[in-house]
Amino acid sequence: MTNRFGKVGVLLGGRSAEREVSLKSGGSVLAALRRQGVDAHPFDTAEHGLAELERAGFERVIISLHGRGGEDGTLQGALTLMGIPYTGSGVMASALGMDKWRSKLIWQAAGLPVPDYALLSADSDFDAVEKQLGLPLFVKPANEGSSVGVSKVRQHGGLRAAYAEAARHDPLVLAERYLSGGEFTVAILGDTALPAVKIEPATDFYDYEAKYYRDDTRYLCPAGLTEALESEMRELAKQAFAVIGCRGWGRVDILLSEDGRPFLLEINTSPGMTDHSLVPMAARAAGLSFDELCLRILELAHVE
Repeated sequence: MTNRFGKVGVLLGGRSAEREVSLKSGGSVLAALRRQGVDAHPFDTAEHGLAELERAGFERVIISLHGRGGEDGTLQGALTLMGIPYTGSGVMASALGMDKWRSKLIWQAAGLPVPDYALLSADSDFDAVEKQLGLPLFVKPANEGSSVGVSKVRQHGGLRAAYAEAARHDPLVLAERYLSGGEFTVAILGDTALPAVKIEPATDFYDYEAKYYRDDTRYLCPAGLTEALESEMRELAKQAFAVIGCRGWGRVDILLSEDGRPFLLEINTSPGMTDHSLVPMAARAAGLSFDELCLRILELAHVE
């Protein structure tokens, strides 16, 4: 038994739209920690109140929750008040990372590149936004993850319906310019940016099914970038991570423009840890097994 961590809770499940993915992530992490002799126990926040964490004597927790109530700062605030060390970013960075609009505003203020976008409402001039951003374009809820509520608008006049679909998930909706140079992600572990992963979905875009269920999505690591572009992308990810105030671990998604310039898409402060997930893939390329990755994440647990 690895006693240096004490009794560890793996927070999983929850009530968000990403519950199913969280159960898979948490189950994988739980098994890895137990293989390494950690006294780890599952804790489903949809079934147990957080006060039970204190009563059960957990000395630290690893957060495997995704979406609202898990990576939006609310859970982090509760754990901070209870004095229980937890993995990942703190209250402010978690809340900002969950909010795609406000994270873009902060990156822009820091001079970091983001794709052109527009904030939508029911009163928006949808025709004007289509002309401004060009087609195709993406529409997404600002506060969901795992591509929940995301759609790609290909034809003129399609933005209104895409907005309505996204607004079912969140009142804050973004339209974003499509960049066709490729989609990449860079994982951050401690102070290190791991090798970039290139994502090549077989579907029209990297949607929920492509992320978690399809076996025909291609992931390339090494990503096939020049050494200079790989270095630039990793440095950009570290800057984006730091500007938001993140810590511990996370993942920064990046798009390349047609002329090969990187742009920040979004940040994920509680990435997936399933068999389809990208952080374990990048860690393997850096020489870290899944079990070693889970232990390293646990080592980085903190209280704000």
